[in-house]
Order: sequence, then C-alpha cells, then structure tokens
Amino acid sequence: MRARLSRDGGSGRDATTDLARGLGVLSLALGSAELAAPGAVARLVGVREDSPAVRTVARLYGARELAHGTGILSGHSTAGWVWSRVAGDVLDIATVVVGARRTGATPARLGPALAGLAGVTAADVATARALSRRSDGGECRASAAVTVNRSRSDTYRRWRDLERLPEFMAHLRSGTTEGSGRSHWEAIGPAGSTVRWDAEIVEDREGEEISWRSLEGADVENTGSVLFSDAPGGRGTEVVVDLRYRPAGGRAGAVVAKLLGEEPNQQLRDDLRRFKQVVEIGEVVRSEGSPSGQSTRQQLAQRPAEPVA
Repeated sequence: MRARLSRDGGSGRDATTDLARGLGVLSLALGSAELAAPGAVARLVGVREDSPAVRTVARLYGARELAHGTGILSGHSTAGWVWSRVAGDVLDIATVVVGARRTGATPARLGPALAGLAGVTAADVATARALSRRSDGGECRASAAVTVNRSRSDTYRRWRDLERLPEFMAHLRSGTTEGSGRSHWEAIGPAGSTVRWDAEIVEDREGEEISWRSLEGADVENTGSVLFSDAPGGRGTEVVVDLRYRPAGGRAGAVVAKLLGEEPNQQLRDDLRRFKQVVEIGEVVRSEGSPSGQSTRQQLAQRPAEPVA
C-alpha cells in the first residue's frame, strides 16, 4: 500500500513527494556548482562573468540553494521550503535579466536559460501548492482601516456589490455570486499563481457589517469581516477590514509572500486606498509606475511614473 504524506507535507512517498525531493537534489547540485564555479554558471546562462560582482552574487545564490536543498530533503516543513524556492526563482529571473542588461549577454544562451528558469518556477509552484493542500499550515491575520467621505449606506452598498470588488482589490481576478449568498473567487497567489475558493456570507447587516468564510476545498482557507461605522467629526464612514487566512505553505509561505511583495497586510491597505478613491471620486487614480499598488517586482524596474494611456 502506497504511503501518504504526513500533515506537514514532508514525509511519506508519492509523486508529489518524489518531485519535491528531486527539486531538493537540484538545489544542492546547483548550489554546489555556483559555489565551486560561479563564472561557469554565469556563462551558462549567457551573462558575462568577468565582473567580480557577478561571481559574488552567484556564490551567494549558491549558498541559498544549498539551504533550500537541505531544508527540502530534511523532511520538515517541506511545503514552506519549496515555496522559498519559488521566491528564489523569481529573484533568479530578475537577476539574470538585470545582469544581462548591465554586463552584456549571449542571446543564444540567455533565451534558453530564461525558458529553463520559467519551467523550474512552474514546477516549484505546482509542487508547493500540492504540498500546501496537505498541510494544516498556520493561521495568519491581516487588518486595515480607511475613512471614506461618504455615508455608511453608500459605502456599504458599494462594498456589498461583490462582483465589482476586483475593480479595486488588485489581487482578485474575478468574483461571481449566487442568489444563495455563496460566491466563487479567483485571486493571484505567490509568483503569479492562481488560487480559488468558494465562500458564503455569514453576517450581513446593512450599513454595519459583512462577514464571510470560505467553504471546504478552498486553496486558501479564509474568514473575514468588513465593519462600517460613523467616522469622528462627521467625516464620513470608518471602514475596518479584518481577515484571517491560512497561507499556502503555512507561516513559511507567508514569509515567501512578503519577499515577493505580495504580503496580505500591504495588499489590504492598498485595496482600501483604492476603495476610498472609487467611492469618493468614482475611479481609481492610476499611473504607469504603480498601476495596482507596489510590489517587489515593480520596484525592480522602477522608472518615473507617467499617466496610463
């Protein structure tokens, strides 16, 4: 009888476990190569290796890969370690692109190298998500508040129009509702992955509160509430959002999300800022430099912002 993974996603044997272990071995091999021959690795991906900085970065990334490989093969918190590989993959792609621009690149090698990195990233994300579904993880919390210069009834009605939430919640790709009070959601996860869940409203008091919880089978279990109250001094409505969730990969997955600039507390603050703009002026103020909030990937390619066409 084939063994199953334990609840921490790190023991037992099946296809997902074997793939995770293979990724761990790959990390050890790559890390050893980067430490022993950083110049050769740089040449392999098409980046000129005659710069001491290139060799130093390669050695640092080699040490990182050795840590990833050791963590994955240890069998403890395997999902979290694979999610840390996802963060490393994103950093590797960005570093190769930036390094190629600054030091020159060999096109014949750069293209295949980037394609290979993209393939490894896809394998890492798929493996991490599969492992995370078997892990109980750890509950995290995100909360934020904003004052909207509109009445409680107007503010509540705008939020209660659930299918329009993606207009200001940048991480949401889509939302569809049913007459029963249930809804289906798709959102952007770590490294651009897609997470899906069904939810139901458990409390709905007009002008006061909307509360929900995810249903069984959600990629990310979550519960939350939105509270509406009169702001001091007649300045409109105070909106307070409280969210509890179990991130993919548990606590380690939450750390990886922060490294990728996708940490839910920051997302929530950005979402409420956009919600305020939608309710008060009817649209989200955007620019080319930061069309949907700040993230690490955007910061890597900063430039002066221009109006969106």
